Amino acid sequence: MSVYADLVRYRELFANLFRRDLQAKYRGSALGVLWTIVNPIMLMGVYLLVFSVVLHSGFAKLPHYPLFLLSGLAIWTFFAAALQSATRSMLDNANLIRKIRFPRQLVPLSVVGAHLVSFAVMLVLLLVVNAIALPRARATELLAVPLAVLVLGLVSGLALTLASLNVLFRDIEFIVAALLVPWFFLTPVIYPLTSGTIAAHKHIVAAIHWVNPLSPAVQAIRAPLFFGQMPFWGDALYLVVASAIALALGAYVFTRVDDQIAIEV
Repeated sequence: MSVYADLVRYRELFANLFRRDLQAKYRGSALGVLWTIVNPIMLMGVYLLVFSVVLHSGFAKLPHYPLFLLSGLAIWTFFAAALQSATRSMLDNANLIRKIRFPRQLVPLSVVGAHLVSFAVMLVLLLVVNAIALPRARATELLAVPLAVLVLGLVSGLALTLASLNVLFRDIEFIVAALLVPWFFLTPVIYPLTSGTIAAHKHIVAAIHWVNPLSPAVQAIRAPLFFGQMPFWGDALYLVVASAIALALGAYVFTRVDDQIAIEV
């Protein structure tokens, strides 16, 4: 895994890329990092209006549903934003890549790092709010932190894979953008898998739960953070394995295309 070891060997360069990406993300913004909080809250408001008022969905009547929704949106927002930004990162940094020889995997990984700041802020906010509003979660909610680290591994591996492939096949970024829309609704962000009308469709629930690699991540983090329960061992194990596979896949794909990146960008 020397691909990821370069993060330590070239930590000063990675830190510079990270600062540049973080500044670029919020440059000219009055609210800056506060958009981390504003964006999920705005989405939460829209979904509450649609599912509670317009559609009268049963799952929207779940106690403390806004916090249920935010716990899923925090993970999804990080996942979707980091993947979409990282997929284009090599092409966006073409001038730098052509001029200087350096570990190019740092480019998409620094983009993931910039989005990680938003995820961390949102997670800390949820830890504080849930500790106040959900006494049942006080004893378990800190378990969400190591699980969030595994989500970071999953996102980093996928981001490196997609960024590398996008250099050779420019359709990748458009495929990712198109897939993220249905992917969101096939992830249990706005609805629970264990209650409501969907629970009666066992095969659909099983497919959403185990075929979608993000579903166990949402389920595992939401269990201690919102429900005050230990995560289901199957979700936690799935997340560990998915994170390891994603990191290995990212390293493999990047190693195969590394020599072509400077030519293709």
